[in-house]
Amino acid sequence: MADAVTHTSAPPEAAAEPVAAASAAHRSAAVVLRIGAVVGKRLLMLLALLAVVFAAVDLLPGDAASATSDRGEGAAGVAARRHLLGLDRPVWERFWDWITALPTGDLGTSARGERVSDLLAAPLPNTIVLGSTAFVLTVAAALALGIWAAARPRGIVDRVVDLTSTAAFALPEFVVSIGLLLVLSLWTGWLPAVTVPGADGGPASWTMLIMPVLALAVPQTGWNTRIVRAALADQAAAPHVEAARLDGLSVRRVLLRHTLPGAWPAIATGIATSTGMLLGGTVIVETLFNYPGIGTVLAGAVADRDTPVIAAVVACAATLITVVLLLADLVRARTLGART
Repeated sequence: MADAVTHTSAPPEAAAEPVAAASAAHRSAAVVLRIGAVVGKRLLMLLALLAVVFAAVDLLPGDAASATSDRGEGAAGVAARRHLLGLDRPVWERFWDWITALPTGDLGTSARGERVSDLLAAPLPNTIVLGSTAFVLTVAAALALGIWAAARPRGIVDRVVDLTSTAAFALPEFVVSIGLLLVLSLWTGWLPAVTVPGADGGPASWTMLIMPVLALAVPQTGWNTRIVRAALADQAAAPHVEAARLDGLSVRRVLLRHTLPGAWPAIATGIATSTGMLLGGTVIVETLFNYPGIGTVLAGAVADRDTPVIAAVVACAATLITVVLLLADLVRARTLGART
């Protein structure tokens, strides 16, 4: 009797595993390529920005040699200083020397003979503390106010939040700073008007951070509150949110579990944009409150026409903004990928 030949086939799950693994690997490779392309593009933008900084400072009246010269110094002394600083060379040569040394951590030498890295070592942590505190306060307040308003659409809370957020965003940092100085310092005496550096170079008391942080956070809280509110309103009309609402879920559950996740890409983009605005506002706020940060250093460098210091501050700020924007892109990609 002939042997019976049996044919066995692999289970569907086993056959699908290689396909799923290949698809996951393809998606991972695509994400890596996309991240690399974004980073490369922003590095080129940073390179172009730094070139513009060098050219713009070179076009300003005067130069670092005359701006930092001693009172009564003659033309020969200024000319010798100009040669020492390399200002008699073409601007593109000075930019090339500076940018090629940047990957090694060499930020150049200031017009007053200090290493730029040493010049920024003390004020940079102070600015990071100020900016990160204002950033955290901005994000927390904007999310709380935006969600609170979205929970009561077209109600009195929604109208008040909309009005106050618009007014807050319309106020420049120096206007908010002056208002805080008048109310919290001159009229009430609750807070010190200026920042007094302590032994470590930072503010002598944490209370000296309150007004600078508020001056930075108030306008950006207004901006981000409107973004959060608009993103939640757009998501509220989505079919899955309508279905959750019709299922009888509570307003809080619908907002946090169904509406907010879909709004994260727009919210993350707005928060990332605020990073640049916060860093830009530090120059004004630190100057007004005598805060020992890189904003004060930048203001002095512009007065001195000190190109290496200005370019180093721009490079630090642009790097931070690039990292935050990249994180926002990752949040957006992850959220959109989760939907597909």
